[in-house]
Amino acid sequence: MSRMIFVNLPVADLDRAMAFYDVLGFTNNPHFTDETAACMVWSEAIHVMLLTHAKWRTFTTRPIPPTDASEVMLALSCENRAAVDAMCEAAAANGGTADVNPPQDLGFMYGRAMMDLDGHVWETVWMDPAAMPPNESAS
Repeated sequence: MSRMIFVNLPVADLDRAMAFYDVLGFTNNPHFTDETAACMVWSEAIHVMLLTHAKWRTFTTRPIPPTDASEVMLALSCENRAAVDAMCEAAAANGGTADVNPPQDLGFMYGRAMMDLDGHVWETVWMDPAAMPPNESAS
């Protein structure tokens, strides 16, 4: 089995969260979805498990962070700058928040941050490694 990442997120409303992630381009894996959890697939290696609060509490006794706090910021790569913009605009049009942090445009890299319905922050990033400036400190 190749290396993969499964990001587990507590969500207040599973159906709304599934619809939100679907609009962003994730697909649902019904084999790992029921009334308490949904597996939303970004790529062969990246899966987001949306867990109801009750299901979340079966994995940990730690409290669910409030929606106005950030414990982690996750980043998803996009094919181009337009895809970064489209994803953030789709988030904002479907109950999320675009640009929770200032957009970054470094020429070779472009990114924007968005927040989902439950306050989880995601960065959408496009990068052209061939256009990266040389690392001056590496010499």
